[in-house]
Amino acid sequence: MTVLVTGAAGFIGYHLSHRLLREGTPVVGFDNLNPYYDPNLKRARLAQLQATAERTGTHFQLIEADLQDQAAVEAAFSAHQPRRVVNLAAQAGVRYSIENPTAYIQANLVGFGHILEGCRHHRVEHLVYASSSSVYGGNSQLPFSEHHSVDHPVSLYAASKKANELMAHTYSHLYGLPATGLRFFTVYGPWGRPDMALFLFTKAMLEGRPIQVFNNGHMTRDFTYVDDIIESLVRLLAKPAAPDPAFDPANPDPATSWAPHRVFNIGNSKPTPLIAYIVAVEQALGITAEKQFLPMQPGDVPATAADTSALEAWVGFKPNTPVREGVGRFVAWYREFYGV
Repeated sequence: MTVLVTGAAGFIGYHLSHRLLREGTPVVGFDNLNPYYDPNLKRARLAQLQATAERTGTHFQLIEADLQDQAAVEAAFSAHQPRRVVNLAAQAGVRYSIENPTAYIQANLVGFGHILEGCRHHRVEHLVYASSSSVYGGNSQLPFSEHHSVDHPVSLYAASKKANELMAHTYSHLYGLPATGLRFFTVYGPWGRPDMALFLFTKAMLEGRPIQVFNNGHMTRDFTYVDDIIESLVRLLAKPAAPDPAFDPANPDPATSWAPHRVFNIGNSKPTPLIAYIVAVEQALGITAEKQFLPMQPGDVPATAADTSALEAWVGFKPNTPVREGVGRFVAWYREFYGV
């Protein structure tokens, strides 16, 4: 059963594709290899995927195109007839959404609309798509639960992800498309994005430069190791969303629906202060960081924490990799990949 993975050259898309190929599942990747960060890292990931496909004798093909290109998206669906689709392609980054909002409107809204149309017209059995913990926006009640309202985003990135959830729900209602949205909480690990804190900290410390610590270090994040994300994702992919027979439209629950649509938090459920995260990096590198303390950045939030009880009840898995262990694995990968 072929799975279409958009953003296959990205961080999470690479890890998911690698897992599927290792298990013998054919993968068609779709990625535009844009220069938001180093395309060479993306191409190195793709080389790993091709090697895995050859080793396992499993089909892998990359379509290098943009989700904004409706004809290219339609051609991918027509040629490969995927039964399941995982949409991980997006313009990422909270801070960058303030600098370049158009990129988010085009990739995250227009592009996702093309994916929904492809799923609709080609009778896809399950669409799984990336949302984000950012949708919780200005909420201060922790841990964040799928049952909470998410109507107060604080960045365009967050708003685009909330919009994705609304768009997918509409297609689930109108066309019976089973769709599952995944609210990822600060994913980290080997092959990670160069714009994320762990990568930036590691690079700066190895180069003898100070690291930037926002909100004067008074930040807490539910750092989630990428292998836990992938395990959750694979289990969810195999269990399509279904209507909730207990849904009450007179008292609607944001977590479920009368339509075959669900959203799930995927987080470690162990919020970690940013300073403790930095200590884990220092220990893994054997270097004490010089810290440059800075104010909170626009669009950021002081704390995140995931309630993952719904995920555990649905697929029987709870992310659990300790931060110190996950950071150590990233640092080992970074040193090997960059030869430092």
